[in-house]
Amino acid sequence: MDSAEYERKIAARFATFDQDGNGYIDREDFSAAARAVLAEFGVTARSDKGQDLFAGAEAFWQGMAGIADVDGDQRVTREEYITGAAKRLRDNPQRFAEIARPFLHAVIAVADADGAGPTPEAAARVLRVLGTPAELAGRIAAALDADGDGRIREEEILAAFAGYCGVEAPDA
Repeated sequence: MDSAEYERKIAARFATFDQDGNGYIDREDFSAAARAVLAEFGVTARSDKGQDLFAGAEAFWQGMAGIADVDGDQRVTREEYITGAAKRLRDNPQRFAEIARPFLHAVIAVADADGAGPTPEAAARVLRVLGTPAELAGRIAAALDADGDGRIREEEILAAFAGYCGVEAPDA
């Protein structure tokens, strides 16, 4: 994959993070994602799971800002995201996934109804509320269950997230 194609794929991910579509990523985008997940699963913001999810969203935002907010204005523009994220993803895609780990861990806790790990159906619900088209969300969620046991492990989600953000085609 050449550099231009790689950066195009990274730019396509920008829209995933820009929840409100205002042209930049900021703290509110991460808070909006947390609120959407909580609403989908009927979990209150004041609950332990809700508080963990908001803390994870804040940690994810801080990590994102730390690698991409070049001018320090607490907003990541598309160009900053392409430049900052693309370089770091090329250098170490797992590092980028680690920035997301607290948020992903908290999302898993919200989506996991019985403590055995979220089902592909629950994962598809999360993906849909975060902006993934329904037909694609189901396929992605099913693929996350790599061992076919009907449950998705955190490490499977982190690996998929690193791949999605760094390597795979925008429609994958």
